Amino acid sequence: MSTDRSTANLRLFIFLAVLVNFSGLFVNLMDPDAGVYASISKNMVLNNDWIHLIFQDKDWLDKPHFPFWITAIFFKIFGMHEWSYKLPGILFVMIGARYTYLFARKYYSENIALWASFILLSSLHILISNNDVRAEPYLTGMIIGSVYHFSLSLEKKLSWHLVLGALFAGMAMMTKGLFTLAPIGAAVGGHLLMTRQWKELFHWRWLIAAVLLVLFISPELYSLWVQFDQHPEKVFFGKDHVSGIKFFLWDSQFGRFMNTGPIKGKGDPFFFLHTLLWAFLPWCILLIRAIYERCRNIRQADQEWYCLFASLFTLFIFSFSKFQLPYYTNIIFPFLAILSAVQIDQLVNANDRTWSLIQNIISILLILLVLAIGLFYQPELQTFALIILVLFWSILPLKVQQFSLPQRAYLRSGVVVLLVAIFMNLVFYPDLLKYQSGNQAAFFINKNYPGTPVGRMAFYMPSGEFYLKQHIQPLDSTSIHTFSKGGLIFLSSEDKQRLDAQGIAYEAIKEFPEYHITMLKLKFLDPSKREGTLKKYYLIRLR
Repeated sequence: MSTDRSTANLRLFIFLAVLVNFSGLFVNLMDPDAGVYASISKNMVLNNDWIHLIFQDKDWLDKPHFPFWITAIFFKIFGMHEWSYKLPGILFVMIGARYTYLFARKYYSENIALWASFILLSSLHILISNNDVRAEPYLTGMIIGSVYHFSLSLEKKLSWHLVLGALFAGMAMMTKGLFTLAPIGAAVGGHLLMTRQWKELFHWRWLIAAVLLVLFISPELYSLWVQFDQHPEKVFFGKDHVSGIKFFLWDSQFGRFMNTGPIKGKGDPFFFLHTLLWAFLPWCILLIRAIYERCRNIRQADQEWYCLFASLFTLFIFSFSKFQLPYYTNIIFPFLAILSAVQIDQLVNANDRTWSLIQNIISILLILLVLAIGLFYQPELQTFALIILVLFWSILPLKVQQFSLPQRAYLRSGVVVLLVAIFMNLVFYPDLLKYQSGNQAAFFINKNYPGTPVGRMAFYMPSGEFYLKQHIQPLDSTSIHTFSKGGLIFLSSEDKQRLDAQGIAYEAIKEFPEYHITMLKLKFLDPSKREGTLKKYYLIRLR
């Protein structure tokens, strides 16, 4: 479906999509997860301790070490900033885009590979996650990388691809746990089953891969053993004798899945299906057709089945989990992008107009949605952001016109999502962060009270702790009496009333509005009602 000119132009759009994925690099961190992860990595560097995960002066047992190790390395090299926290995660997404291209080129064509890369980098939730970086951007690169190398390892009895496949799988385990092997195992196993490669399915190379996997995750096992298993006296989740290794291999993943662990959820079997309807915009409707067509032709054994099985099996397993979050789907986006790119190739070659119309409708609805958010929420507009938006809006449509008519609707919809991301990262999120009081308090203290002792009263402000240049001490109604006179305390209005009742003398320094900005509601977005949704937090100085 391509010409040399359209292929060159598609590479240009991929490059622009890469740039847009970096557009949230300098946006402040959002609570809770990003702030927690950045603070843990910060402590790792400050304490020069690469084994113990510490948050708020306590041992932290939840996620494995790998993202913290990588972030700490970047902190060591570049200093502790939000951009040096986000950069490694975004780079792993770029690795994922590269492997998406390589995988699609191997099994399909150059043009489908380019479209798959563009689809991945212009998917809404990939763009969002590259601003609010958690564990999933890392997994986006690791899982497709592992599947790609394992697929190549089938061509020889032994090769470096087997080692690289196990390495990526090991890094994925050290990022999110055992369940990250589900899409990898389903992709490889499903493909071998569908292509009837029984000997390959039970080949002894997989025993070597298992041994390599254990070897690659040994740093994680050792770190957990040192911090937790060697110290049965430590209390976690209300219990002592907690094994960090058992938590990593079982409780963290299966506990959430079966709702028997310390962190519980409710679960909805259709959660990830309706999540994909917005998270994989603008490609979600196209994806439904792509999966349907692939399933309809399931008897065709002479095609690749990695993408379908990695996607459907992972969605199936996660749908029965009791703990579900939207960004869990990101790890299979490379496979969904390849399936969608194959579908675009078929529709364009068939000169189909119906699906072009659907993509145009999605583009129009997205533009109207962003305009509605802008007009309703009324963020403070930044001149440089408007200039970038105008440039994109002016120049990119001219380039779109150089594609064949059937391709334009698909490319246009991807460009619209890139424009949405620019608006979100350069206008909307920076304005929202005015209402994340922990950040704002940290910036105010760093500027006006450098070196002054700082405490907090029962308030969870992980990103604020990351940005604050001095250590923040947790306080309660007892320890506050021994806190330094002249020290600063960050507290809620309820805690402030308790200090008043105790007769503690203080000077009110500044009031900060607070809202959980990752859980937006319509009432908050309405400027006329926003004030009623805000909590009040205060910075005071003891006398």
